[in-house]
Amino acid sequence: MKQEQFVALHAEEWDALQFWLAQLDRKPQAAMRAERALDFPQAYRRVCHHLSLAQARGYSREVTDRLQQIVQMGHRQLYRPPAPRWHKVAVFLLADFPRLVRQQWRYMLVAALLLYVPTVVTYIVLQWKPALAHSLFTTRQLAQFDQMYDPANSHIGRSSGTDLQMFGFYIMNNVSIAFRTFASGLLFGVGAIYVLAANGVIIGGVAGHLNAIGYGAPFWRFVVGHSGFELTAIVIAGGAGLQFGLSLLAPGRLRREVALRHAAWTGARLAMGAFAMLVAAAFIEAYWSSIAALPDIVKYSTGGGIWLLVLWWLIRGGAGRSHAA
Repeated sequence: MKQEQFVALHAEEWDALQFWLAQLDRKPQAAMRAERALDFPQAYRRVCHHLSLAQARGYSREVTDRLQQIVQMGHRQLYRPPAPRWHKVAVFLLADFPRLVRQQWRYMLVAALLLYVPTVVTYIVLQWKPALAHSLFTTRQLAQFDQMYDPANSHIGRSSGTDLQMFGFYIMNNVSIAFRTFASGLLFGVGAIYVLAANGVIIGGVAGHLNAIGYGAPFWRFVVGHSGFELTAIVIAGGAGLQFGLSLLAPGRLRREVALRHAAWTGARLAMGAFAMLVAAAFIEAYWSSIAALPDIVKYSTGGGIWLLVLWWLIRGGAGRSHAA
């Protein structure tokens, strides 16, 4: 076969493989999706065979050099070591997780409304009738809140414990709330609705009570730092629970068990990301939020910066990367 015929016959196949290998370096997720249609192992064997034919038939250096380049690119990808585990975790947290949150934005919006509307309503009601706080909390609980957020307290938001002890406590407490919010979605989503609304009432109740008795400033100074991660994580866990529950009620065109498996996998990844956010929130809460000596400008500017960082990450994270379906 003449060289011109050989190149014309296989050039399109070479172009496709070379483009895919180049994509694998720049956008690995998109390349892995395209591999289903490409069948990389077979395509790689074929181009190796074409290189052997080109060399045996004495084709020009232009052809053999190009084939050699494609073979070397394929060999590098085929035999390179797998990415370290920390790299996979980083890609998930920085790109895959925020992209997944955006894909489930309807559930996230409903979860946010279920959490924040009761919070705001309860807060406003307690400014109007502070005595209603006794309907939400016991006298002992209210006394504990008053002690924790007393302006004279050198460690805002806590009555005892070291930073390390409180870090462990906050992790257990926050993660347990998020887990209940997510897992309760199994009850056809009703459980997630209840847990989100109940947490909204509690948050609004604590904030409303403290503000009504004049302890609002220490409370806001305490929560502003870690609330960006913590409240957003609870919303995400709630959204994950809602989509999990809806798959039982309305599986769509899929069989119920198939829809449930898909929803469980999506929910599990959302929950893992939310748990990571809660660990970050617990760290900030233990080592930063409780410091009473810092001026307001530092507390509020840092808290505002963290809120902007969280929102930017969830809105833009992974936006420049293609991903597998």
